[in-house]
Amino acid sequence: MTLVMAGVVVLDCAEPEKLAVFYRELLGAEETDATANRVEVRSPDGMRMAFRRDTNATPPSWPRPENSLQVHLDFLVDDLDEAERRVVGLGGRPLEAKDAAGPFEERGYADPAGHSFTLRLTRATGPKQG
Repeated sequence: MTLVMAGVVVLDCAEPEKLAVFYRELLGAEETDATANRVEVRSPDGMRMAFRRDTNATPPSWPRPENSLQVHLDFLVDDLDEAERRVVGLGGRPLEAKDAAGPFEERGYADPAGHSFTLRLTRATGPKQG
């Protein structure tokens, strides 16, 4: 018997309804539960996120050191440029202007409430043909 099971990623924010719309649209998710202080969504792949009202929520300031990175989310994408246009169109903003080195290409963003997340493109790792 499993003692602990994975639950829901919960982000504190001042306006959970608005933040839920951002992630619902970004992930193609559906709202599964809502109360006066919490909204939950589930993406087509089963990821569950909730947004809890905290009128004193302070967004992280990453990459600045004060109130720095508290947690961030990674999302996998097929096309970074297209995903970036979607994020910005929904009210998110880029946090970095350069791509990460290494086998992954990724870009950092903040959602409308200031929580940081990464869009990550995984490159093919097979041998080069030809």
